Amino acid sequence: MNELLNSWQPRLIALANAASDSDGAHDTSHLHRVWRNASLLLNDYPEADALVVLAACYLHDLVNLPKNHPERHLASRQAAVLAQQQLAALDFPPERLAAVAHAIETHSFSAALPPHTIEAKIVQDADRLDALGAVGLARLFYTAGRMGSALAHADDPLAERRARDDKAYSLDHIEVKLATLPGMMQTAAGKRLGMERMQQLYAFRDNFVAEWTALPATEAP
Repeated sequence: MNELLNSWQPRLIALANAASDSDGAHDTSHLHRVWRNASLLLNDYPEADALVVLAACYLHDLVNLPKNHPERHLASRQAAVLAQQQLAALDFPPERLAAVAHAIETHSFSAALPPHTIEAKIVQDADRLDALGAVGLARLFYTAGRMGSALAHADDPLAERRARDDKAYSLDHIEVKLATLPGMMQTAAGKRLGMERMQQLYAFRDNFVAEWTALPATEAP
């Protein structure tokens, strides 16, 4: 199996690179990290088809629409169709194409489609793990900056007296979306890793708020 994976990985990377855009949160490094996460999860599921997982990890963002695009929820379905076409042209095993497409289609949070295979569950968890922890935090603020969001609400960063709005305030995204991810993980290892990485986000948020809301220094007389 390792020989098969090694033979396909460079071809999958080439397909992904050909479709990449200027989004640094969904670049080739993101794809490598998703595959690394998936490789960890595969250790618990020897029955899973690693080639299907590999292909879905590298091709899940073939169609990548901005977070605020009105058709964002359709991007994973479009990516699944495109992946099947491109893989078929490379003589990818035809009996695996549908499984790859399903894993790509269901990986997306915005698509809200349930994964029905262990391969799809692994890919979904692997992608969501990259939204958590230190790298996830960096990706959060990178994406928020591209969308023109403020860092946090000036007077109420924790949304104690207002409705959360992660389109307006970057910090709100931690509770609006990221805090929900560990409980939505499909695998036991995904849940454990997700909870560990979520603690990093909470620690950052606490430190951020402590600095953000610090009283101004009293001016010397």
